[in-house]
Amino acid sequence: MKTYVITGSTSGIGKAITEELAKDKTNIIFAGYRNENKVPQNHPENISYFYMDMNDSDSIIKTAQYLKTKIQHIDTLINVAGSVTAGPIEKIEIKRLKEQFDINTFSHLEFTQNLMDLLDNSKIINISSMASFGQFPFISPYCASKRALDIFFNALGIENHKNLKIVSVKPGVIATPIWETSVEANLKSINNCEEYKSELEFIKNNALKNSTKGLPVNKVAKLIAKIDKLKNPKSSYTIGADAKFAQILSLLPQDFINKIIKTGMKMRIKSI
Repeated sequence: MKTYVITGSTSGIGKAITEELAKDKTNIIFAGYRNENKVPQNHPENISYFYMDMNDSDSIIKTAQYLKTKIQHIDTLINVAGSVTAGPIEKIEIKRLKEQFDINTFSHLEFTQNLMDLLDNSKIINISSMASFGQFPFISPYCASKRALDIFFNALGIENHKNLKIVSVKPGVIATPIWETSVEANLKSINNCEEYKSELEFIKNNALKNSTKGLPVNKVAKLIAKIDKLKNPKSSYTIGADAKFAQILSLLPQDFINKIIKTGMKMRIKSI
């Protein structure tokens, strides 16, 4: 019998992971949500849903306190919840940049810190992104927040005295609602950048296409279930051909990477 805590469990990757792990009826799963309307009415008995706002420190702390009254030990903590802030970096308000880091980085770190009493010889699996390799224009806040997530948790893996296994899973483009949601959330900043109209129109259309054309979420869920069973998993996994390409590209000199991205983007915009 194993106990799991999963954030962002009611949509996309989080939902797929929750459903995959729930297939084993001996697993006990505590699944986090923010939108109550997305909580399934009929769900397996081994899933207990809890509310947590990843953008609210008080909510994170209270949730951790609540879980401590229900759980004595967490076998695997899976940090999934996230959002995408997009736009030209010269135009994005600093407030929105901070919010991006609060949701994608600091919320998971704070949640983990407050659950450390329950984590001993445990696994922590973070859903990062190929964006953490840092090569994607107009979503730099998302790239930076995912990179910071990897750095902080990698440090935790090195420093801790509890034999924690820290794993970063870096998917490529996944067919999830996050892309449609991100377009809606960033519509104002996208529409207010006339000088970047062509680039942002391309980014928007590409994001909407990703909602249905990306890698199926169940493949990511099955990979995570496989990682969870390993005694000594690797610290990082990429999944998807695009993610593996981004990883290889990241090894090249930065000037060369920049040239490739600029040229490639110009060619794709002209072809529209």
